[in-house]
Amino acid sequence: MRRVTLTQFLIEQQRAGRITADLRLLIEVVARAVKAISVNVSKGALAGVLGEAGTDNVQGEAQKKLDVIANEILLQANEWGGHLAAMASEEVETVHQIPFDYPKGGFLLLFDPLDGSSNIDVNVSVGTIFSVLRMPPGGAPATEESFMQPGREQAAAGYAIYGPSTQLVLTVGNGVHGFTLDREMGSFIYTHPFMTIPEETREYAINASNARFWEPPVQRYVEELQRGADGPRGVDFNMRWVASMVSDVHRVMTRGGIFMYPMDEKCRARGGKLRLMYEANPMAMLVEQAGGAASTGRERILDVLPTELHQRVPVILGSKAEVERVVEYHRAH
Repeated sequence: MRRVTLTQFLIEQQRAGRITADLRLLIEVVARAVKAISVNVSKGALAGVLGEAGTDNVQGEAQKKLDVIANEILLQANEWGGHLAAMASEEVETVHQIPFDYPKGGFLLLFDPLDGSSNIDVNVSVGTIFSVLRMPPGGAPATEESFMQPGREQAAAGYAIYGPSTQLVLTVGNGVHGFTLDREMGSFIYTHPFMTIPEETREYAINASNARFWEPPVQRYVEELQRGADGPRGVDFNMRWVASMVSDVHRVMTRGGIFMYPMDEKCRARGGKLRLMYEANPMAMLVEQAGGAASTGRERILDVLPTELHQRVPVILGSKAEVERVVEYHRAH
C-alpha cells in the first residue's frame, strides 16, 4: 500500500489549485515545529520539562515549562521562512513581528502552543492548535488590526494531539485530513482521509463542575442527556471530559458527540472561557469541514467579528443535530 506523506499530500493540494506554494511551505514548517514539541512532550520528566515555569501568560494563568518551550519552538521555526507577515500566540500579549532582517510573506499565523497544559504533569494528552489568515492587502506592516478577521476567512486550520501517537489534523478548506507521525521515519503519514463527524452520537463533553453557573438552555440540554433512556431522548448518553480541548474535540472528530464550554456566570464578564482566535475559530473550521457545526449558542463561531487579539467566546461544537438542538434551546429561551 502506497504511504502518502504530509509533503506529498500538500503538493497534491497545490497542484489542484487549493493552496499556494507559500501556504504549503508554511504548513510544513508548522508540522516540523509540532515534531519538535512532540519530542519534548514525550520526554517529560526525563528532560526536566514538567512543572511550573514560574511565570504567568497574558491571560494571568500560570505557565508550565512546556508552555514556554512549545511557544518558543513555534516562534523560532516560523520567523525565518518568509511566509509570514506576523504571528500571534495565546501566551503573548502583543503581535509577534517578523525580525526586520528576515523576508516577510502574505500570511498571519495564530496558535495555542500547548492546549491542555494543566494535564502535562499527570501524563494526559495535550495538543497544539493553529490558524492561518491571509494578510489584508495594502502593503502596510502587520498590526493587531490585521488579525481582526472572522474565522470564515481562515486559509487553513489544524491541531496536533500528543497522545499514544502524535497526530496532525488539518484543513485547507477541502475537508479534514489526519496524519500520524512515524517516529522512525520522521514523517507525518496520511492515515485519516476526509474525516467526518458521525451524525449519531451518545457522548457529550462539558465541565460538569460548572453546572450551577450554566444558563437555562444548557441546563435543560444536559438534564435531558442525564435522564437517558427514561428521558425525552430515549437513549443513554455518556459524559467524557479530559479538560484538554484538543483531546475532547479529537474524540468528537473521530466518534461524534458534542463539546461545550458555554457561557456561564463565572466567565460572563470575560465574554466566555475559550479564546476565539487561538481555539474557537480553528476548531470551528475543522468541525464544519468535517460535517459538524460550531456555535456560541447565539451565532455561528466563524461569523464572530474579532475586536481584540485575546477575545473569549462560548463554544458549542460537534455533531450538527446536537449543536442545533442546543442553539434552538438558546433561541427559545
